Amino acid sequence: MPALRRTLTFSTLDDVSRDAENLLASGYDKAGNWDLPQVCAHLSDWMRFPVDGFPKALLPIRMMMSMVRVTMGKAMLGKVLAQGFKPGRPTMPETVHTAGGNAAAAVEKLKETVERFKAHEGPIHPSPLFGAMTKDEAMRLQLAHCAHHLSFLVPRTPPG
Repeated sequence: MPALRRTLTFSTLDDVSRDAENLLASGYDKAGNWDLPQVCAHLSDWMRFPVDGFPKALLPIRMMMSMVRVTMGKAMLGKVLAQGFKPGRPTMPETVHTAGGNAAAAVEKLKETVERFKAHEGPIHPSPLFGAMTKDEAMRLQLAHCAHHLSFLVPRTPPG
């Protein structure tokens, strides 16, 4: 029987790092399809994009995202920030990693990416879907994204 998904809300990116470390230390059961290395690698990818720039999608996808961005991107961002991410939405295939990677290395990479994102003082690159964001909006989006994916990994030993 699969594990039941957790309800998570993170206040800081340090909370994200602690949760990933706890999952690594305690072990976890999956309530979804991805393991800890996949989740950490995916979150690291998406946390880098606002700092380094988003990858260029294929032209038809860019056109679709542009239409969404100019028509309802800000409303969608507001909804995600208020309600979180919904399961089963598509993502860029290059941010979906192969199962069975090195969990300790993936958690460490996520922690490094968290520190880099926190320290970033330059401009935030506009999202291809949501458009321009402030650092606060980008941070809140990262927290919601991390809560979404990490909620599918349930620690075997509760923290504390």
